[in-house]
Amino acid sequence: MTIKWFKNKEKSDEELLNEFQQSGNIDILGVLFEKYMHLVYGVCLKYLKNREDAQDAVIEVYEKLGKELLTKQVDNFKPWLYVVTKNFCLMQLRSQQSQIKKVKEFEKNELSFMETAANMHHTNEAWEPEEMDKRLQECLNKLREHQRACIELFYFKELCYQEISNNLQLDIKKVKSYIQNGKRNLKLCIESYGEE
Repeated sequence: MTIKWFKNKEKSDEELLNEFQQSGNIDILGVLFEKYMHLVYGVCLKYLKNREDAQDAVIEVYEKLGKELLTKQVDNFKPWLYVVTKNFCLMQLRSQQSQIKKVKEFEKNELSFMETAANMHHTNEAWEPEEMDKRLQECLNKLREHQRACIELFYFKELCYQEISNNLQLDIKKVKSYIQNGKRNLKLCIESYGEE
């Protein structure tokens, strides 16, 4: 096993790449990737500016290669790997910025929702936080199953649409619809609370 690995290590990038594409043997890809792992880590660290995130990204890039290289024609592996790594990091950064934007939007919506909810009682008296929590929970429990799940994951777990879609195995358009309708039904329920 050691002799075979050593022989593989002496092969050129093109030879290793061809061998991997023909056999699908992940060990061969491992030998090829190992030659440039320091480069991949360096690029990830440069963009993500965090060792743990960079280490995670290296693993994800490696997994991505295992799929992509079986179907892609790559003439020069090293520069191609650099571009793939850079693009992966940029996507991660976009996703993080999107999450930050979503959290800010969530906080703004939640504040607005809570202010509205606090003024919804028909006598206009302010609700105690415990009472508000109790009423909110009761109204949440009255929602349809998918609406409740989407609202809880979006507002309380702070997951993005795609994460909710993956978790609940629902189409992303359905997720948006459930959140929108669930929010409306929640508001109506809180407005009519105590009138039933």
